Amino acid sequence: MSTTEPADTMAEPWDAFDASPSLVRTMPAAAPIVPKDSIAGRSLTVVVAIMTFLASLTVGSGMLVVSAANDWQSDVGREVTIQVRPATGRNIETDAQSAVEIARKAPGVAEVRAFTKDESARLVEPWLGAGLALEDLPIPRLIVVKLSSGGRPDFTSLRQALTARVPTASLDDHRRWMDRMRAMARTAVGACIAVLALVLAVTVLSVTFATRGTMAANRPIVEVLHYVGATDSFVSGQFQRHFLVLGFKGGAIGGGAAILLFAVVEAANTWFAGTPGGDEIAGLFGNLSIGVAGYLAILLQIVFMALVTALASRWTVNRTLETIN
Repeated sequence: MSTTEPADTMAEPWDAFDASPSLVRTMPAAAPIVPKDSIAGRSLTVVVAIMTFLASLTVGSGMLVVSAANDWQSDVGREVTIQVRPATGRNIETDAQSAVEIARKAPGVAEVRAFTKDESARLVEPWLGAGLALEDLPIPRLIVVKLSSGGRPDFTSLRQALTARVPTASLDDHRRWMDRMRAMARTAVGACIAVLALVLAVTVLSVTFATRGTMAANRPIVEVLHYVGATDSFVSGQFQRHFLVLGFKGGAIGGGAAILLFAVVEAANTWFAGTPGGDEIAGLFGNLSIGVAGYLAILLQIVFMALVTALASRWTVNRTLETIN
């Protein structure tokens, strides 16, 4: 009587997976701890884009104001003005000619030009109107003194010489006006720094709230990972990478929009150059170009906003994980 040998190989349930590698290949990959696409993520991307756009506008506007102020100071600093006032018993034409001769002899002077009577009268037309008889009005005579490049005359000696020979003449070196321009530029820079600080604070708060919301939604997963041995740095690194990507997306959108806006303004300024309106705008605000430095500053802001977003999320996650510990 023959005995049947028991089968050495008995089929087990998991043998189907070994025999079918295609089943393993078709298994879905592990889902990330932080969902890549969520309402909170999209909202934070929009907030970062808006904050980056505002920050870029602030920096660009501040650079335009400082550049315009420097241009104005440079233009005004290259010339001074002598004003000869009419007086009873004195010939204003003779006094103006004497003031011109004194100015030409001063060191550091490149050119001296005296306004004629008609030119001086046209200077007051915007306030008094055209067609008025200005012969009897005590309109002073203006003399523009252009300084040589790198030269600066002794204004004290020049004033003394004018006072001794032409008592009705006065010298204006525009120092007070330039001091006001410097004060305005410093005020503009201070305002830009204050706005940037507010933008940074709003961004950090927005990232903090978004991170806490994401942590609350994924708290069971985070707790399981924590209890099975996942370190705090691993969990916070997952959130940091997620929010770093969101920060780059939002920063690129906002910074790109700011770059496009400044490029359009610069192109429009070039297009209208030479027209009356374009000349007035150029006289007030310069060439309305932030230059290579301005565009580089906007690109750096994009990176900075992404880093702020990532670091703020990591700090928030670490603080939250302390409560789980």
